[in-house]
Amino acid sequence: MRPRGCCGWIPGGTAVVAAMVSAFFTVFTGGSGVTILALGGLLLPALLREGYGDKFSLGLITASGSLGLLLPPALPLIVYGIVAQTPIEDLFIGGILPGFLLVTMVAARGIREGLKLPGGRTPFVAREAVAALWEGKWELLLPFVILVAFLGGYATIVETSALAALYAILTQTLVHRDIGFRKDFPRVLTDCALTIGGVLVILGVAVGFTNYLIDASVPARLLEWTQQYVHSPWVFLLALNLFLLVVGCLMDIYSATFVVVPLIVPLGQAFGIHPVHLGIIFIANLELGYLTPPVGLNLFLSSYRFKRPLMEVAAASMPMLAILGIGVALITYVPWLTTGLLTMLGR
Repeated sequence: MRPRGCCGWIPGGTAVVAAMVSAFFTVFTGGSGVTILALGGLLLPALLREGYGDKFSLGLITASGSLGLLLPPALPLIVYGIVAQTPIEDLFIGGILPGFLLVTMVAARGIREGLKLPGGRTPFVAREAVAALWEGKWELLLPFVILVAFLGGYATIVETSALAALYAILTQTLVHRDIGFRKDFPRVLTDCALTIGGVLVILGVAVGFTNYLIDASVPARLLEWTQQYVHSPWVFLLALNLFLLVVGCLMDIYSATFVVVPLIVPLGQAFGIHPVHLGIIFIANLELGYLTPPVGLNLFLSSYRFKRPLMEVAAASMPMLAILGIGVALITYVPWLTTGLLTMLGR
């Protein structure tokens, strides 16, 4: 194994790669919890093996699970564009800089942690990098299999997920031979069923709570209060951030989009907020809400996936929550991050 062949020359290279891979995976799944469940079992041991602390590694994986929702062609951008009647292409362009900003901030935290490691950096050797890529060729082919199958029109999204699972099974059983059909396969199926069942319970409770909030008109009441007492655009953005943080903590991003977006779009127009800027603020805050205690969805999923107490996961995620919070504040109060590329492109 050559885990540092390509990135060992970067301080905190493994942590940087973990953040980037998580963001890339989330872009195409559209759901941050999926990233934690699918990649957490690979990335957490890799970080621990490189000498990163358990608390830092757990917080990094939990936080990185929500990275990528602002980068095109993430599904939340498409759904927001449909609900808010905002051009989806503009949302794609507007999310590029904010998305990379959040990924860069998390990666920078990884670099800072990597500088503390006793092993330090390893020099970049092209031969080692090529050997590492060749060793991981079967894993690297998986995203291309998924993209070709789905974007090429050969399979639906459900069929593509089944194809990805089949590819992983064949790779591990026939190529790497890490899993034996008779000895290990029943255990793997049992573990997968238990994981999926637990996740479905968590999501079922989240959906039920979302329906309760809708029936109790909680979003409408909060927005009514905002409209009555807030008159400054800057104060409105602050109140919007706090409100959306609570929404993201309590609701999944797609339910929140259908419930909350029709309510905040008229308010954004009244305060002169650019519609694309409003959309990026919305998704960024809900992305942050996944990490917010006590009921952030990613905290529950990470706790279940890694079999850790919820409060331990929440405590480990707090530094990343603070970093992403600063990033969301920059996105909110520096509109150029969202609208700069749009202006350059004349949109």
